[in-house]
Amino acid sequence: MINKKYLTFNNYKAKCAIGKRGIGLKKIEGDLITPKGKYIIKYILYRKDRIKKIQSKLKKIAITKGMGWCDDPKSKDYNKLIKLPTNYNHEKLYRKENIYDLVLVLNFNMKPIVKKKGSAIFIHIAKKNYKKTEGCVAINKIKLLKIIKKLKNNTKVLIGNQK
Repeated sequence: MINKKYLTFNNYKAKCAIGKRGIGLKKIEGDLITPKGKYIIKYILYRKDRIKKIQSKLKKIAITKGMGWCDDPKSKDYNKLIKLPTNYNHEKLYRKENIYDLVLVLNFNMKPIVKKKGSAIFIHIAKKNYKKTEGCVAINKIKLLKIIKKLKNNTKVLIGNQK
């Protein structure tokens, strides 16, 4: 569960960064809100050159230089993993900085995909000072590696206060 600035998993608690405008109802692409709700983890994206071995029961996909995530509502591939280059707005997944060395892809806005509702909602590696995100959840790399060892295919991710 993610609530304010901590991610908890079983009895484990880790500091995390969330969207610049906090946790709430995500209404539109670029609103800087981390979407409140219950999600599943679709799969793990990772940099094979930086993380040698991942222990997880979840599906794993190695990030290559030609991979991105489409965040352009004008594209038929909006909110999907894509091959680069593209003429549409996107996030590069293969970066110099390490924030996307390990990415848990949440099923936010995926079935069905609603154009302009928001895209690329991930749990990924936090910057050193836990700088706020554009809507993702970010935690320390070592802690994220520890958590993914225990995840199952049906593990639910709860963001915000859930009743």
